[in-house]
Amino acid sequence: MTQYKTAPAVLVFDSGVGGLSVSQHIRTLLPGAHLNYLFDNAGFPYGEKSEEYLLARSSKLIGDYLQRRDPHTQVIVIACNTASTLVLPELRKRFRQPIVGVVPAIKPAAASSQSRYIGLLATPGTIKRPYTRHLISDFADGCHVVTSGSRQLVTLAEAKLRGETIAASNVRACLEKFLLPSPANPKPDTLDTLVLACTHFPLLRSEISELLGPGVTLMDSGEAIARRVAYWLIDELKLNTDSPAHPGSAYYTQSDGTIEPLRPAFTGHGYATLRLL
Repeated sequence: MTQYKTAPAVLVFDSGVGGLSVSQHIRTLLPGAHLNYLFDNAGFPYGEKSEEYLLARSSKLIGDYLQRRDPHTQVIVIACNTASTLVLPELRKRFRQPIVGVVPAIKPAAASSQSRYIGLLATPGTIKRPYTRHLISDFADGCHVVTSGSRQLVTLAEAKLRGETIAASNVRACLEKFLLPSPANPKPDTLDTLVLACTHFPLLRSEISELLGPGVTLMDSGEAIARRVAYWLIDELKLNTDSPAHPGSAYYTQSDGTIEPLRPAFTGHGYATLRLL
């Protein structure tokens, strides 16, 4: 069991490796924070799971982590759009730590778009949820919003972190709704902003940007999440984030053949160890 004297401890939780895009923003903004990562590869993906399953599963895993690995954790980040939209309020009732969730960056995208023509790229589950429709109606009412749900892009992001070569044609197939004219997207050349509403998708930022071109700004929630973590650690909890960073640990929930190929990626993101929870 790990104990820290000065560096504030943050847990980043996701079903897969998408949360690494979030943890990178936190590490950049708060280099003195101690980050650990927990991903539920046994339950991956979360996109089509029920609310009941997600609440029971995430509560158990986070509880196990706090009991067995680091009871001194000060902030928990739910780096998964699906879990954030469905079970965040209940998780906040069950744990004493502040819990930061993911909100698709629809509001800043609508505010910054010059053409008022934006895209929302997410998993199919996120696209169809009332929560997402409410975000669009509340914050992008004056915009034309093209939505597309992709499971395949999640698979491609996971494969990239395992060191596999990602064919541009496979990424392009996931972006066709934004690239080609259709009744839902009559003017694809007008689109100037794309919201990456799954934490996996920023891991493919360079591939997506190359296909959409320099005229399309890609937006995600990573920086906003990092700022929220900083608010809790510094403003609310009054913790010292200036101490030297400790090497983090990453934990998975099932030993299988996908783990070892991920080790270099976790090392590159600042996680010195990768082990079973």
